[in-house]
Amino acid sequence: MTWLRKVFELNPAGLNWPRAVVFLDAGLVPVFVFGAIGHEVYLISALFGLLFAALADPGGGYGHRALSIARFALIGAGVTALAFGVGSGAWGWLVLVAFVVTLAAGLAATLGVHGLVDALLLNLWFVVAAGFEFSIHDEGRITSHVWAQVLSWTGGAALWITVAYLWWLARGRTDQGQPISEIPGDASRRKLTRPLVLFSVIRAVVIAGTVALAFGLDLPYGSWIPIAAMIAMKPSLEQAALTGAQRLVGALIGAGVAALLLWVPASEHGPKLFAVQRGLEVVALVLLMHGAGIRFWNYTLYSAAIAAGVLILVDLPQPSGNAAEGYRVLWTLCGVGISLIVLLLAGRLAKHTARTPSRPT
Repeated sequence: MTWLRKVFELNPAGLNWPRAVVFLDAGLVPVFVFGAIGHEVYLISALFGLLFAALADPGGGYGHRALSIARFALIGAGVTALAFGVGSGAWGWLVLVAFVVTLAAGLAATLGVHGLVDALLLNLWFVVAAGFEFSIHDEGRITSHVWAQVLSWTGGAALWITVAYLWWLARGRTDQGQPISEIPGDASRRKLTRPLVLFSVIRAVVIAGTVALAFGLDLPYGSWIPIAAMIAMKPSLEQAALTGAQRLVGALIGAGVAALLLWVPASEHGPKLFAVQRGLEVVALVLLMHGAGIRFWNYTLYSAAIAAGVLILVDLPQPSGNAAEGYRVLWTLCGVGISLIVLLLAGRLAKHTARTPSRPT
């Protein structure tokens, strides 16, 4: 019961509905645009570009904010091109690129805590985008151009820059703090220490290994293994166990919600199917909006909202069967389990090394 209370423990100070409404207002733009032109396959890139640009917003003067978000968007555009470029190719290249991207993201801790957060967001987006491209490439009937995905990501980030500008004007052109104040804003440089390098390498090996497992064996919806492993990979085993449990319970709830909602269009055809799909896109956006509002209120419920929203967006271009949600929950469990096992082994090895007396030189 104590563990369960920790999983669902609420932080009242972390509830932020104004932030969620701002994200909803901005998110309606790409939903309308891509629904109107009939290219919903690019919607997920635009929404992630919007959401992650908001998370990377450092606050302060508008000029500083715009420059920082633009730099983040430019690096994200490169990551997007890389993910969609190798996602449809040989899985060996995908494993190699995943290792390099994850290692670089871990070493970004030298840029400060905020720089590390930005790098981890782009690292997560790489795995999501590569998994999405891998799945639609196998489908065959869906056309996805790398340049269009990059443009969609960049457009989502540019939309947040526009929202930040309007927000700045409405507040009388005064400086403001980070829109998402719970994310650390420390940008002071850190030294590249041996423990930092070691943890970054271990993390990169784990993510590359789970990518090899997911894409090398061509597991259905296998990208959820490295995604879950990445989220659960924390420096502290106790912290990793709690985060992994919250991620797993959230995935179970989100998958159940998505399964119920995705049953609706399964029996529809023609114009009614089109209307139902557009409605589900709005429902997915509302779920993501709730995720933006409750991210620091409770991580389990945040994971449920994000999982349900992403599952709906991923499923709409290529409807899957009822077993899809079960696969995703199973792979989430595997990803969390792999991270916990690696952290446990690394912790025991560190303790054994500390107890071993050093030889005189």
